[in-house]
Amino acid sequence: MKTDPTLIIITGATGIGKSRIAMEAAELLCCPIVSADSRQLYRGMEIGTAAPSKEDLERIPHFMVGITQPDDTYSAVRYEAEVIPLLEKLFTRYHYVIMEGGSMLYIDAICKGIDLMPDIPSDIRDFLKERQLTEGDKSLLAELQLVDNDYFQCVDRCNMKRVLHALEIYYTTGKPYSSFLTATVKERPFRIRKIIIETARDKLYASINKRTLSMIEKGWVEEVKKLLPYRYTNALDTIGYKELFLYLDGEIDLEEAIRQIQRKTRLYARKQITWHKRDKECLHYPAEGNGEELLKLLWLKKEW
Repeated sequence: MKTDPTLIIITGATGIGKSRIAMEAAELLCCPIVSADSRQLYRGMEIGTAAPSKEDLERIPHFMVGITQPDDTYSAVRYEAEVIPLLEKLFTRYHYVIMEGGSMLYIDAICKGIDLMPDIPSDIRDFLKERQLTEGDKSLLAELQLVDNDYFQCVDRCNMKRVLHALEIYYTTGKPYSSFLTATVKERPFRIRKIIIETARDKLYASINKRTLSMIEKGWVEEVKKLLPYRYTNALDTIGYKELFLYLDGEIDLEEAIRQIQRKTRLYARKQITWHKRDKECLHYPAEGNGEELLKLLWLKKEW
């Protein structure tokens, strides 16, 4: 491969094995890894976000992991603003940097850039909140699908804060939220090569189910107990933590919480797969492979 500064993005569905391949490739390239996981940014959520272990961090330098508290407000816009300067700095030391993660909007922010978002008038915000109370979440989800199907396909539909924000943008500007994510592709001072990790659907679902159980065995419930003060923050409004909060409230038992987490994670993985199918500028690579074989494949595809 050329030695021009190159960002190698390794992405794919949750639970598919991206981190293992990224670690193997990073060791061979002697380069760092930048996380593209919107929840690994937060401290105290290591188990539930499958954040790199202490041993992983000792093996390979990682960035954008555990950098802030769960009550901090983070977005794809902020991620772009902080990661682009970070990458430029890293490329003064390394020919290659690996970005690994499954947060689709965060990866798009680096590949394409995000336009500045408009301020939301208070009357529009209040109007949508009132509609949520009177009409319910399903009505707003149906409206988002109608006015911005691209964003509807990738958003966590259990995270109504994001759904409401997308509708706020639409009512403020008359334009879909997704148009602000791809309106103008920004030039980057480095090459970008994107790899999407894939496997058979039944293998992926089995991996998700197994990983959920492993997280519980590692102490996920205890982790969630420590995060109770942050329960209503955006960071904790995500699959896994919400279900375990319900378990701690006594509304469901642990078995039911695990079942819901597995089911919702599988649904989220399906959305990621749908999103990735639309990406034509990428290399598809099997989850059963390894970092060394991936780099050999990239070497053979010099023109890619």
